Amino acid sequence: MAAQPKVTLETLLKTLGFDATVEEVPTEDGLFLDVKTDDPGRLIGRQGQTLADMQYLTNRLVHKEDPESPKVTVDVGGYRTQARDALIKKAQEAAEKVRRWGDIVELEPLNAFDRRVVHQALKDDPDIVTQSVEVEGTTKKAILLRPK
Repeated sequence: MAAQPKVTLETLLKTLGFDATVEEVPTEDGLFLDVKTDDPGRLIGRQGQTLADMQYLTNRLVHKEDPESPKVTVDVGGYRTQARDALIKKAQEAAEKVRRWGDIVELEPLNAFDRRVVHQALKDDPDIVTQSVEVEGTTKKAILLRPK
Protein backbone atom coordinates (compact mmCIF):
# COMPACT_ATOMS: atom_id res chain seq x y z
CA MET A 1 0.00 0.00 0.00
CA ALA A 2 1.31 3.45 -0.92
CA ALA A 3 2.19 5.84 1.88
CA GLN A 4 -0.14 8.75 2.61
CA PRO A 5 2.05 11.61 3.87
CA LYS A 6 -0.89 13.93 4.64
CA VAL A 7 -2.64 11.29 6.76
CA THR A 8 0.65 10.40 8.47
CA LEU A 9 1.30 14.03 9.45
CA GLU A 10 -2.29 14.60 10.57
CA THR A 11 -2.08 11.50 12.78
CA LEU A 12 1.26 12.64 14.21
CA LEU A 13 -0.13 16.10 15.01
CA LYS A 14 -3.29 14.68 16.59
CA THR A 15 -1.25 12.25 18.70
CA LEU A 16 0.89 15.17 19.92
CA GLY A 17 -2.27 17.09 20.88
CA PHE A 18 -2.32 19.73 18.14
CA ASP A 19 -5.54 20.91 16.52
CA ALA A 20 -4.41 21.46 12.92
CA THR A 21 -5.36 20.89 9.31
CA VAL A 22 -2.91 19.88 6.59
CA GLU A 23 -3.01 20.99 2.95
CA GLU A 24 -1.12 18.83 0.43
CA VAL A 25 0.59 20.40 -2.61
CA PRO A 26 2.66 18.38 -5.13
CA THR A 27 5.99 20.00 -6.06
CA GLU A 28 8.84 19.18 -8.44
CA ASP A 29 10.93 17.99 -5.45
CA GLY A 30 8.20 15.82 -3.92
CA LEU A 31 5.31 16.87 -1.72
CA PHE A 32 4.65 20.05 0.28
CA LEU A 33 2.47 19.76 3.39
CA ASP A 34 1.23 23.11 4.72
CA VAL A 35 -0.02 22.94 8.32
CA LYS A 36 -2.72 25.39 9.43
CA THR A 37 -3.10 25.88 13.19
CA ASP A 38 -4.04 28.53 15.75
CA ASP A 39 -0.74 27.96 17.59
CA PRO A 40 2.02 27.98 14.94
CA GLY A 41 4.77 29.01 17.35
CA ARG A 42 4.64 25.74 19.27
CA LEU A 43 4.84 23.73 16.04
CA ILE A 44 7.68 25.83 14.63
CA GLY A 45 9.77 25.82 17.80
CA ARG A 46 12.95 27.72 18.50
CA GLN A 47 14.71 28.53 15.22
CA GLY A 48 12.37 26.09 13.46
CA GLN A 49 13.74 23.06 15.31
CA THR A 50 10.34 21.54 16.15
CA LEU A 51 9.25 22.01 12.55
CA ALA A 52 12.45 20.36 11.29
CA ASP A 53 11.94 17.44 13.68
CA MET A 54 8.32 17.05 12.60
CA GLN A 55 9.39 16.98 8.94
CA TYR A 56 12.08 14.41 9.72
CA LEU A 57 9.63 12.15 11.58
CA THR A 58 7.04 12.46 8.82
CA ASN A 59 9.58 11.48 6.16
CA ARG A 60 10.84 8.54 8.25
CA LEU A 61 7.32 7.22 8.83
CA VAL A 62 6.33 7.68 5.18
CA HIS A 63 9.49 6.06 3.79
CA LYS A 64 9.20 3.15 6.22
CA GLU A 65 5.76 2.43 4.79
CA ASP A 66 6.80 3.03 1.16
CA PRO A 67 10.50 3.51 0.29
CA GLU A 68 9.51 4.85 -3.15
CA SER A 69 7.40 7.71 -1.74
CA PRO A 70 8.36 11.31 -2.59
CA LYS A 71 10.29 13.56 -0.20
CA VAL A 72 7.96 15.53 2.07
CA THR A 73 8.49 19.17 3.05
CA VAL A 74 6.45 20.40 6.02
CA ASP A 75 5.69 24.08 6.66
CA VAL A 76 3.71 25.90 9.33
CA GLY A 77 2.40 29.41 8.77
CA GLY A 78 4.82 30.08 5.90
CA TYR A 79 7.82 29.85 8.26
CA ARG A 80 9.88 27.47 6.12
CA THR A 81 9.12 29.42 2.95
CA GLN A 82 10.32 32.69 4.53
CA ALA A 83 13.38 31.02 6.05
CA ARG A 84 14.21 29.39 2.70
CA ASP A 85 13.95 32.70 0.86
CA ALA A 86 16.22 34.38 3.45
CA LEU A 87 18.75 31.54 3.19
CA ILE A 88 18.81 31.73 -0.61
CA LYS A 89 19.34 35.50 -0.40
CA LYS A 90 22.23 34.99 2.05
CA ALA A 91 23.78 32.36 -0.25
CA GLN A 92 23.49 34.65 -3.27
CA GLU A 93 25.10 37.51 -1.34
CA ALA A 94 27.96 35.20 -0.32
CA ALA A 95 28.33 34.08 -3.95
CA GLU A 96 28.55 37.73 -4.99
CA LYS A 97 31.40 38.25 -2.49
CA VAL A 98 33.22 35.25 -3.97
CA ARG A 99 32.77 36.67 -7.48
CA ARG A 100 33.86 40.16 -6.44
CA TRP A 101 36.88 39.30 -4.29
CA GLY A 102 37.80 35.77 -5.39
CA ASP A 103 38.00 34.64 -1.76
CA ILE A 104 36.45 31.54 -0.21
CA VAL A 105 33.36 32.32 1.87
CA GLU A 106 32.14 30.03 4.65
CA LEU A 107 28.49 30.04 5.70
CA GLU A 108 27.54 29.19 9.30
CA PRO A 109 26.84 25.56 10.19
CA LEU A 110 23.51 24.44 8.74
CA ASN A 111 21.30 21.38 9.07
CA ALA A 112 21.11 18.99 6.11
CA PHE A 113 17.86 20.46 4.77
CA ASP A 114 19.26 24.02 4.73
CA ARG A 115 22.56 22.89 3.18
CA ARG A 116 20.59 21.25 0.39
CA VAL A 117 18.70 24.52 -0.19
CA VAL A 118 22.01 26.41 -0.57
CA HIS A 119 23.55 23.79 -2.87
CA GLN A 120 20.39 23.78 -5.05
CA ALA A 121 20.25 27.59 -5.17
CA LEU A 122 23.82 27.85 -6.45
CA LYS A 123 24.15 24.66 -8.51
CA ASP A 124 23.69 26.43 -11.87
CA ASP A 125 25.99 29.36 -11.05
CA PRO A 126 28.84 29.19 -13.58
CA ASP A 127 31.31 30.99 -11.27
CA ILE A 128 30.70 29.29 -7.91
CA VAL A 129 31.39 25.85 -6.42
CA THR A 130 29.75 24.83 -3.13
CA GLN A 131 31.09 22.20 -0.75
CA SER A 132 29.86 20.95 2.63
CA VAL A 133 32.64 20.62 5.20
CA GLU A 134 32.64 19.39 8.78
CA VAL A 135 33.12 22.01 11.47
CA GLU A 136 36.08 20.93 13.58
CA GLY A 137 35.16 19.66 17.01
CA THR A 138 31.44 19.27 16.21
CA THR A 139 29.13 17.04 14.22
CA LYS A 140 27.82 20.02 12.25
CA LYS A 141 28.64 20.97 8.67
CA ALA A 142 29.10 24.35 7.01
CA ILE A 143 29.18 25.28 3.34
CA LEU A 144 32.20 26.71 1.57
CA LEU A 145 31.67 28.82 -1.53
CA ARG A 146 34.67 29.19 -3.80
CA PRO A 147 35.38 30.39 -7.33
CA LYS A 148 35.47 27.79 -10.11
